[in-house]
Amino acid sequence: MITLHQVPVVQAQMLIHRPISEVFEALVDPEITTKFWFTKSSGKLEEGKHITWAWEMFDISDTLYVKTLKKNEEILIEWSDGTQDRWLFTSKQGSGTVVTIINSGFTGEGDDMVRHAIDSMGGFTMVLCGMKAWLEHQIALNLVLDGKPAE
Repeated sequence: MITLHQVPVVQAQMLIHRPISEVFEALVDPEITTKFWFTKSSGKLEEGKHITWAWEMFDISDTLYVKTLKKNEEILIEWSDGTQDRWLFTSKQGSGTVVTIINSGFTGEGDDMVRHAIDSMGGFTMVLCGMKAWLEHQIALNLVLDGKPAE
């Protein structure tokens, strides 16, 4: 058994060579986000709204709550399990946009929290890689689908 002194917080980050407005919109607009992450959405992200995202290939979905949406700066969502994702967008003049995802609020026993945090870090790294490939090169890498191949 692991004794934790602090609940894990996961951070993933990526430089995407596109303007901040385009990178921000790629997460807000499901017409774009479905190219690299989930397959279906009940709508665009809007502050104060509940949105359902689905990964139809795995027959799963989740409803999230958009707590904060500051255009081209920050998105804060809360998942049905109580975890939160804070997406931060920072313009790098001449380079593009740095996207930082901070995932927090893990619950359960130490081992379960650590397992969930590690899975989250890997998942969000794949999402950022897929986002980068789509926005920079219009290539759909199918990372989410291929990251969990059928056994």
